[in-house]
Amino acid sequence: MPVKSFQGERAKTPKVQNKNILVSDIMCRNLILFSPDQSIHDVMELFIKHRISGGPVVDTAGNLIGVISEADCMKEISESRYFNMPILDKTVNHFMTSPVDTIDASLSIFEAASMFSKSSRRRYPVLDKNRLVGQLSRKDIVIAVINMKSQTWH
Repeated sequence: MPVKSFQGERAKTPKVQNKNILVSDIMCRNLILFSPDQSIHDVMELFIKHRISGGPVVDTAGNLIGVISEADCMKEISESRYFNMPILDKTVNHFMTSPVDTIDASLSIFEAASMFSKSSRRRYPVLDKNRLVGQLSRKDIVIAVINMKSQTWH
């Protein structure tokens, strides 16, 4: 004899979709900024003090003009050894990478992941209406994806 269920028809639960996570949702906003006239020695000390491997270079008006990284410093350190020339008296302007590849704050993290996969960059300065508002690293994207509650990605 079949068992009867006395429960009524179940209410249909609407499918919950993940909010499209944007670069602006996961980027680092508290940046260590560098100036083009800052000594490279000071920059290396700040890398160590703040446990960072690079950061944006801005002019006096706060406009992004370059990026300085440990890799930029390593290239110069090895060349200075080869040519027996000191580097610590030089400024960021001499070492920084410019022009800078940037990422827009309104992109999804999946679009950002695609940008990272097509380049060797470890971080991108984030712009919103051409103003520097943060920085996004590969690690930021990995953490965001791990923290996603649903497997429904879009």
